[in-house]
Amino acid sequence: MSYVSFVFRSHFGMSAERAEERMLAVHNDGSAVVAQAGREAAEMHVQALHGYGLWATVRAGNAGDSGAGA
Repeated sequence: MSYVSFVFRSHFGMSAERAEERMLAVHNDGSAVVAQAGREAAEMHVQALHGYGLWATVRAGNAGDSGAGA
């Protein structure tokens, strides 16, 4: 699980506390939104997470934003 926190810190620039919170959400709930961005940027985040060996998808959000979820 520390690897997931490491990825969230290094790729998204999250604080250690925020990365741990998001990692626990993924662990306990099965998914978590880790970024909100336009569709193209969200898809780039998903590809980056796949590159780290993590499973991720893009979800439609509000006002044209999409979320990259792990």
